[in-house]
Amino acid sequence: MKSIGIIAEYNPFHNGHLYQIQEIKKKYPKDTIIIAMSGNFTQRGEPAIIDKWSRAQLAIKNGADLVVEIPYIFATQSADYFSYAGITLLENLKVDKLVFGSESNQIEDLTEIAKAELEEKEFDKLVKIYSKFGYNYPTALSLALKDLTGKVIKTPNDILGITYIKTILKYHYKIKPLAIKRTNEYHKKELTGAISSATAIRENIDKLEKVKNSVPQNTYETLTKETLYKKEDYFIFLKYKIITEKNLEKYHLVEQDLAIKLKKEILNATSYEELIQKVKSKHWTYSKISRALLHILCNNTKEEIENNKEIKYIRLLGFNENGRAYLNKYKKEIQLPIISKISKEKDEMLELELNTTKIYLLPYKNGEQKYKKEYQTNLYMKNKGERI
Repeated sequence: MKSIGIIAEYNPFHNGHLYQIQEIKKKYPKDTIIIAMSGNFTQRGEPAIIDKWSRAQLAIKNGADLVVEIPYIFATQSADYFSYAGITLLENLKVDKLVFGSESNQIEDLTEIAKAELEEKEFDKLVKIYSKFGYNYPTALSLALKDLTGKVIKTPNDILGITYIKTILKYHYKIKPLAIKRTNEYHKKELTGAISSATAIRENIDKLEKVKNSVPQNTYETLTKETLYKKEDYFIFLKYKIITEKNLEKYHLVEQDLAIKLKKEILNATSYEELIQKVKSKHWTYSKISRALLHILCNNTKEEIENNKEIKYIRLLGFNENGRAYLNKYKKEIQLPIISKISKEKDEMLELELNTTKIYLLPYKNGEQKYKKEYQTNLYMKNKGERI
């Protein structure tokens, strides 16, 4: 059995994601589609708009065969960590090809740049120099690449694609990277019809009728029925934590200057967003601050992150009959343990997953029922997308 891998957040699953899966099915109709997906918190340092179980179910309903979870520790960090986790999970699952969205759709150029990043000793030096001049990391990265290769890469999916390829090359993985032309702007906040960005959909989530044409019908139905998780609902908990915590620097990504700024501004800020805007600077980008605040909220220390740098397991979030058949065929070859539910015997990374799930559910009613899913095994879904 051949397989295609996708690394995703599906926050939420929209028509662009559906287009990608449909294109894969046209080109590789017999391949099993396997998704490595972030859990309840995303790489941007925010709560996913709907929980991971609902997002996994939507992925299966819309054409995926198997969904596994990128652990919180990796899903909420920079692109290098996010990429390492997603690619490593797919490689361990014996996936043949990785497909990712790309603005340029030039896999040869992206591969050349990835090789230059790995091989050129000057690359990291150049990135650090540009960062010292006040450029944020993506811009510093783009400028360094231009200096070394003469190629200009500024678009977010191409930059992420380079990170994927770099991970494959660095760890000598067998998985083959493939690009599919992206049909919309990744961070565009305005809805653009049938194909809109996840950012635009989240920006308009309070007016669900406006996003109806940008998502599959089953996503729209889920958005109307399920709890919608929004970062502002966590602000009161974050505010309490920053005010009462004497040593903010123990938390992952929090350095002394950021800790001082947070202590200074927390009493003046009236929302999560306002706090980020008050603290943001050339050195501290929006995403970096957002991730740092999330680690404060979830009580994630530098030591805890340092102790969990490797993928230790494969956690299942959902599969259909094709996904089940794939797992049965390759389970003897897969070296990492495959987890369908969390038992009482947990390691540190799984313990962290449980704790962050509790915090994710904290502001909302019926959290206990959602939390019980961590211990359940009802992951199989019929090909039509209905749970049994």
